[in-house]
Amino acid sequence: MALNRTPLALITGSLGSGKTTLLKRIIRASGKKLAVLINEFGEIGIDGRIIKGEHTRLIELAGGCVCCELAGEFVAAVNELLDKYQPDMIVLEATGVAEADALVYEVEDDLPRVRLDCVICIVDGWAGTRYPQVGYVGRMQLQQADIILINKADLITPGQIDEITEQVRNYNKTAAIIATEHCSGVESFLFTDHGDRAKPPAAAAPLHSASLESFTFTSDRCLNKAAFTKWADVLPSEVFRAKGFVMLDSGGCLFNFVAGRWELEEFHVESTQLVFIGCNLSFRQTEIINNLKQCER
Repeated sequence: MALNRTPLALITGSLGSGKTTLLKRIIRASGKKLAVLINEFGEIGIDGRIIKGEHTRLIELAGGCVCCELAGEFVAAVNELLDKYQPDMIVLEATGVAEADALVYEVEDDLPRVRLDCVICIVDGWAGTRYPQVGYVGRMQLQQADIILINKADLITPGQIDEITEQVRNYNKTAAIIATEHCSGVESFLFTDHGDRAKPPAAAAPLHSASLESFTFTSDRCLNKAAFTKWADVLPSEVFRAKGFVMLDSGGCLFNFVAGRWELEEFHVESTQLVFIGCNLSFRQTEIINNLKQCER
């Protein structure tokens, strides 16, 4: 076993829970030479354009999941970062559909120069009150976590936080659970020496929901902001997560949508690039795109 292995932190969590928000905080707080791997389920890499850091190197793995379709690319990307950049630490932001048990097993077995420093799972507290069911992927993410963040605590009541905490404890008895707003307060966990984690049991073959789909929309035309906001208000329930860049008549924006709640943030863009993720989207894709095109000027 190689000595002085490079620590790797794994960030997991549901679609839109706040993984990129946490990653931005980590980059700002680290003071170390970081290497960042971002895995996007959609074909267009959005998060990589948001992440910036003076001492940060970034590799994006888009169009699939690092625990199955992109497993080989993930191992190759980590080794490339180790060879070319010699980072103090690697942070992997996994796609929301990634199965943490498979990822943990892959890091421990296929990357001998890396040690798994910690696994952070982010729970979307607001979405969790609307969709309390926990599927297979969610269970695996919770079970593998060392730290569990109940994010968006400012959008729910203390009683709802307690209910979510109790539910989380059904799947993980030992992890630190932190209720947080905008993923604050966890950065310090990543920059201390935790030592090696206990080795997990062998992971079964990853099983993704067959109904989970994604599609993209791009346009060089400007969109009317009033029309776009009306469109966002009535996105069908099949869309669980949407994100990307929007060129509005009022200026460029970063668009984030999760479970019916959305927001716009000023961001320099040169075109509209949006990714949609949800269940059975093929039945809604044409309708969503046609309605979006009605916003074009």
